[in-house]
Amino acid sequence: MQATDIRQPDYFHKVVDCQWACPAHTAVPEYIRLIAAGRYADAYMVNWSSNVFPGILGRTCDRPCEPACRRGRVEEAQAERPEPVAICRLKRVAADFKGDISGRMPRPATVKNGKRIACVGAGPAALTVARDLAPLGYQVTVFDSDPRAGGMIRSQIPRFRLPEEVIDEETGYVLRLGVEFRGGTRVDSMQQLLGENWDAIFVGCGAPRGRDLSIPGRNEAATQIHIGIDWLASVSFGHTTRIGKRVIVLGGGNTAMDCCRSAKRLGGEDVKVIVRSPFEEMKASPWEKEDAQHEGIPILDCLVPRAFLHQNGKLVGMTFEKVRAQRDPNGRRQLVATGEPEQRFDCDEVLVAVGQENAFPWIERSCGLAFSESGMPVIDEVTLQASLPQVFFGGDAALGPKNIIWAVAQGHAAAISIDKFLHGEDVRQRPAPGVTLVSQKMGIHEWSYDNAVAPDLRHKVPWRDVNQALRNIKVEVELGFDVATAWKEAQRCLNCDVQTVFSTGQCIECDACVDICPTDCITFTGNGDEADLRARLNAPARQLDQALYLSGVLKTGRVMVKDEDVCLHCGLCAERCPTGAWDMQKFLIDLTQAGRGCRTPKPAAVQQRKAA
Repeated sequence: MQATDIRQPDYFHKVVDCQWACPAHTAVPEYIRLIAAGRYADAYMVNWSSNVFPGILGRTCDRPCEPACRRGRVEEAQAERPEPVAICRLKRVAADFKGDISGRMPRPATVKNGKRIACVGAGPAALTVARDLAPLGYQVTVFDSDPRAGGMIRSQIPRFRLPEEVIDEETGYVLRLGVEFRGGTRVDSMQQLLGENWDAIFVGCGAPRGRDLSIPGRNEAATQIHIGIDWLASVSFGHTTRIGKRVIVLGGGNTAMDCCRSAKRLGGEDVKVIVRSPFEEMKASPWEKEDAQHEGIPILDCLVPRAFLHQNGKLVGMTFEKVRAQRDPNGRRQLVATGEPEQRFDCDEVLVAVGQENAFPWIERSCGLAFSESGMPVIDEVTLQASLPQVFFGGDAALGPKNIIWAVAQGHAAAISIDKFLHGEDVRQRPAPGVTLVSQKMGIHEWSYDNAVAPDLRHKVPWRDVNQALRNIKVEVELGFDVATAWKEAQRCLNCDVQTVFSTGQCIECDACVDICPTDCITFTGNGDEADLRARLNAPARQLDQALYLSGVLKTGRVMVKDEDVCLHCGLCAERCPTGAWDMQKFLIDLTQAGRGCRTPKPAAVQQRKAA
């Protein structure tokens, strides 16, 4: 193997598994350390710079960072159920205790650059574009059919999970940057929008159409069958305030979980979720399923809907076929009927939450935009630029339904593309991130960060009494960590961004680091190909997606190999090393956003001519 080049921006970035897994690449360990120090406003601003909506995401994020958390892996041998750091809930701590941070927000641009940007939709992707571009002097106008900003954040997430005031606060930070918000204004024609001479158009209208079920009885009982996302929006805006006593929710995603829990609060006494897939393969996040079950809502799996039953135009129940899952030779899942008799469940109303799809009836196919056979816009997946160069897509409208944090990440990417496009640059040339490594050494055995590994298991977030919570759909269920519990949970973080950096020239091969390493992740051995090396380490490195850190050739001809998978970043190797060959250095990555940093540097002669 070749020696590891730690100058590559992504090498240590990948080692910070939580940050690498986050689509917006939020500096997770950094803000957790700030929370532990009681610096909540600073922690909030670290979040805000990348994910834009810390208070919202601290309650609703799909948490791609947590399955990646190293804590869950290193606990595997000790804990019956190893669990990652509660990263998402600590994000909420920063939002809950930050105080007034309005003075730390960017100010509206005092000088405009003359460029006009139209954002269709006021969801997380479009608001991120506005957040990034408005302070640069762009005149950003956001259109939305709803009177208040937020998009799906406001319309599809129930208030018992996300209070209205949190949405108002964090969308307000964006709109106060000089953004023009035209609420209650529906864009009905892309052709018309193109004719209004906008310099760029960003489409962030989401995936506004829920999938339906075309099975017998659907039309006859239509008045008591509702599409899940439409029903949630109706509840959110106060148009729907009650539901029948017996409710069936069809579907296994997070929307289905929100539907069943909302129905329980609006008068549903017998609410059940029925899903065609096995329970373990449901698309809903594990904690969303747990929350529903905690509120007494059963989830019945492996049942395929066959018919809506009705009498005199009134829905009375549904029938289902029992199936089991099996895999074909290619590993694809198939649902096979078990042959058991159909099952009937009586109900008064049904909420259909079997998926979402994009709908672009307002984009004329003659306007010049190319669409795929599936009805999605043809866009570059990196730049998010459409076939008309001044049009960009993001969020669910770009690549299909995902979640808020992906929408934010795509908003940042689209803002970079728009900024480069309007400066006449190639949008495909993406800026490389800036990287710094800063030593944390304060003495021979002292570091500027807390490197003691706390033995605690994950702390539980307190809940409001379930009986009280079910009586009011606007009462928030999760109460969040208090300061003391937040500090304890923060101590579980392994500081994966404080890297073990090795200097080949200073090593005397005394093996002191090998002796003291608590996870046996350091080995001095002869070089070889990667597969051979992984098998010869003190602890075989079987996690192939985790890198091996390889030194240059040492005086004995051996090399140092460290398995990044199980390293605790505890610093014991650096404390023990008699020559300082090991050091603990904080890794900081600056992911460039829209602005000067994202543009291609001009040669000095060109800059001088322009200045003249």
